Amino acid sequence: MKIREAHIEDAEKIAIVHVDSWKTTYKDIISESYLSNLSVENRMKSWLWTFENLNVHEKIFVAEDRAGKIVGFSSGGRSRNDEFEHDGELYAIYLLKDYQRLGLGKMLFNSVVESLKDNGYSSMMLWVLKDNPSLEFYKAQGGQIIGQKGITISGNNLVELAIGWDRK
Repeated sequence: MKIREAHIEDAEKIAIVHVDSWKTTYKDIISESYLSNLSVENRMKSWLWTFENLNVHEKIFVAEDRAGKIVGFSSGGRSRNDEFEHDGELYAIYLLKDYQRLGLGKMLFNSVVESLKDNGYSSMMLWVLKDNPSLEFYKAQGGQIIGQKGITISGNNLVELAIGWDRK
């Protein structure tokens, strides 16, 4: 298994992972009707746009299994949040359910961390739904809860937590 920087040609496979992982991760958190309406085609359009509009220092990484199948991804760059002093942000990290708890998540996480460090960022934050089981993963990586906000997804009122890693 390996981690590599993603390319625009990976957009469809990233979209497949994105949709599939949302359906498993958020199964009991977000309404079934919302999750069943997620489409690879729409997500792929979004990923194509993202690749075509990457800002300086934004990176996308993919995790591949031994056969070269994309089974996860992560992305990050400059923080998009003014309310926190963290200069970098982990935008997204998702893995197919069958590939979780194998160390790939940590490798994807560290790929973003190293990319941010290489580009002069000294701290990082991310947003995660409070009920997301991955919250414990972020805490295990040394993240601290630094804030929260309400968010509505398909009529579901949810809480998002801001997790931060201070300067080192």
